[in-house]
Amino acid sequence: MVLVEGPERWDPTAVGRGGDERELVTVIGGGLAGLVAAITAAECGAPVRLVEARGGLGGRARSSVHAGVTVNFGAHALYADGALWAWLAARGLLPPVRRSPSRGVVFVHKGAVRRLPPPAGVVAMLRITAAQAPSTVSFAAWAQTLVGERAAAMLGAAAVNVTFDHDPGRLAAAFVRERLVRILRPASPVRYVLGGWQTLVDRLAVRAGRLGVQLATGQRVARLPAPPVVVATELDDARRLLDDDGLRWPGTRAVLLDVALTRRRSDPAVVFDLDRRALLERFTAVDASLAPGGTEIVQSQLGLRPGESVDAGHARLEAAFDQATPGWRERVRWSRRMVADGRSGAVDLPGTTWRDRPAVDRGGGVFVAGDMVAAPGILAEVACASAVAAGRGAAGWSARR
Repeated sequence: MVLVEGPERWDPTAVGRGGDERELVTVIGGGLAGLVAAITAAECGAPVRLVEARGGLGGRARSSVHAGVTVNFGAHALYADGALWAWLAARGLLPPVRRSPSRGVVFVHKGAVRRLPPPAGVVAMLRITAAQAPSTVSFAAWAQTLVGERAAAMLGAAAVNVTFDHDPGRLAAAFVRERLVRILRPASPVRYVLGGWQTLVDRLAVRAGRLGVQLATGQRVARLPAPPVVVATELDDARRLLDDDGLRWPGTRAVLLDVALTRRRSDPAVVFDLDRRALLERFTAVDASLAPGGTEIVQSQLGLRPGESVDAGHARLEAAFDQATPGWRERVRWSRRMVADGRSGAVDLPGTTWRDRPAVDRGGGVFVAGDMVAAPGILAEVACASAVAAGRGAAGWSARR
């Protein structure tokens, strides 16, 4: 692997590579999308250089260590029935994983903590699974015609963990149904990466290095390099760099609370708070290696309502902890509060699908990749699919030069 740490800002005209520089594919951004795009372009035979502004690779897929515990940037999971899983498996890059917990899952509904999902929710889920959802109307409006208003609201609340939205019921029916059907099926495809998602990032970096990709960290792009180029950054950053106002799409705003707690046997493994529309996951229930003995890691999320302050959102999230894990405050060994603003993937409003999002190919040998652009899948799968398309497009552009 060629890993270069350089100045804070990178001038593409200052890079020499001993050949026709026009053939070089430049990937801007070293997160999941950037790494997949770089690998794809290199597999197609193109010379590739990846430039990442941070001191390390991973972006939102990175893991970090605090007070001896390893945490991801937000709750992450792989889906064994998805395109990202298939792409990794085809290259021998699948990290060690474990299934989602089968015990210790609780539901908060109508003020009560329950060990089983509300029966009405189970029946409603079966009905929407058997139906086809349109993209032209909201999930709430469509589901109400099938299962009634209360059950529809319950299902919408359950979709928080794959949308990060404060009210998934307002989103396109087809968008929400696809996600619910995948995550709530009896044989769940959800898999947790052991050791944190940095394990996956490191495997991708090794693969890129073996393909000859130059990996440059700690270097911020001063201006757009000559094509072909893949911009695999946050959509707002890509819009500014490319001066392309078409790079816009609605996302979500969520608060995250990560805590390391002194171990207690009665702690739930997963909490679906249908009242507050919050999700709490005890990651050490799946992977004890993430924390030293006697310590548990819980990562949680909650979508902010329009106009709701960050402090108010965190207060609601802490109330979810209070109800499902009473006494947790006295057991905190470490905690971290964050806000994910437009960093939890695209959401499709009624009348739109993923095909209406900003196109991967921006013309002139410039491509974008990430979880907010026009590619199928859910969450990280969108980043992977768009990165494959961008990497292939950039490699094809390079071959024509």
